Amino acid sequence: MLLQTPVRQIAAIHDLSGFGRTSLSVVIPILSAMGIKVCPLPTAVLSSHSRYEGYHFADLTDHMQPVIDHWKKLNVYFDAIYSGFLGSHKQIRIVREVIDTFNNNDQLVVIDPVLGDNGKLYGPITIEMVSEMKSLVQKADIITPNLTEASLLLDEPYSWNIGEKEIKEQILQLSDTGPEIVVITGVPDTASDNKYSVVAYNRNGSRFWKVPIDYIPADFPGTGDCFTSVLTGALLQGDSLPIALDRAVHFISYGVRATFGYRYDQNQGILLERILNRLSFPMPVSSYETF
Repeated sequence: MLLQTPVRQIAAIHDLSGFGRTSLSVVIPILSAMGIKVCPLPTAVLSSHSRYEGYHFADLTDHMQPVIDHWKKLNVYFDAIYSGFLGSHKQIRIVREVIDTFNNNDQLVVIDPVLGDNGKLYGPITIEMVSEMKSLVQKADIITPNLTEASLLLDEPYSWNIGEKEIKEQILQLSDTGPEIVVITGVPDTASDNKYSVVAYNRNGSRFWKVPIDYIPADFPGTGDCFTSVLTGALLQGDSLPIALDRAVHFISYGVRATFGYRYDQNQGILLERILNRLSFPMPVSSYETF
């Protein structure tokens, strides 16, 4: 008998940083605030996230399988499986096993393929991991790459100045590999230097969506983790894709604005504690549009 709970339950496969608001440090409070129980499967423990020099990194690869085995004995039921930063190609294979082991017909599989940004791989990421990630996204219902990660998954050269036609082609190619929904973050508006968008495609209905974002000259780590967490939570609450995108973008935009005015170390991330209550506010007038 599967061990179900009265609330939605999600397996969150991410790292845990002791300092800095990223990964499980934001995934757990966001999804909990949205009424979803988080069952973390940590991939690594870090003293801080990797933007701080000299951080301590404890790889938990060897501890992941015993956790999975115990969950199997408990007959744990997950409404969703959500993975983010993975520290090795072996961990990517473990996530594939989690998806296969705890599969059920109504389960949502969300993969944030954390590989790089600004045209470069993140420090711990290897080419072998990129190859393994391509096989992992095939098992996803939803993926949320940025432009760099989309290019890596498609073996295409990275271009910051990408047009509407090209971004649609990339999204369709990614969807053809398996995911029903592809969401690409940080897409620049070629008509304006100060505008960005989140662009999404749902194969069910063959429709593209876009939510614009006003540019603010700040760079807070962890906003991608926050975005995908809100998006996942909203979909589990029953929101449509465009409404879920809208909620996620508005939450991140508000968090950046609420943080930007302080003399503050941006590497700590947005002031999440001050804005979590907004997840229970009514949605503002929608800003999503077809694309």
